[in-house]
Amino acid sequence: MSAPHPLNQAVVAQALHDLRNGQLRRCLSMGFGERELDVLKQPALVSLLANAQVPWCSVTVNTDVLWRLVGQLNDIEQEIITVDRMLKLGASTEMVSKFYGLTHQEVALRRDIIGLPKRKGRHPVLNEKQETMLWKHWKAGVDERHIALDDDAAMLSLTMDLAEALSLPMSVIWAAIKSWIDDGLV
Repeated sequence: MSAPHPLNQAVVAQALHDLRNGQLRRCLSMGFGERELDVLKQPALVSLLANAQVPWCSVTVNTDVLWRLVGQLNDIEQEIITVDRMLKLGASTEMVSKFYGLTHQEVALRRDIIGLPKRKGRHPVLNEKQETMLWKHWKAGVDERHIALDDDAAMLSLTMDLAEALSLPMSVIWAAIKSWIDDGLV
């Protein structure tokens, strides 16, 4: 004698769970009608359906949703990499919060996880030589990458690259850039 078809068992279990929790619409979206739901109210018929050896239901795969979910994993991994990079380059908690919505506690936890020391106070401001050097590199980067001044995502990427190249804290670079843009110096 053959074993019951596992798909039948899974569908019956899910439908019963949904019914018990008042999720009638979920059962209807699975393909059950009112008549079929009445069958699920009778234990003997539920047993018959669950233990049937012949599949009485089928599965369809929504590939659009599947790939959107797979893409989210890549997005999450990229977000973690970017947040860690920002923190290593001296981004402020406020910057990370603005771009990725992390709370102060979450940023502190990320700092601990990647082994960064606790920061106290603000980074020092740029001296005149540093600011001139930053301006030249930043202006060249904006022109080379064709970045619109209101494109914060592209500006963030450039800021990370400048922090790496110039060994300056990212939060200081970001503050200088925002100041230049706000003051209309570009």
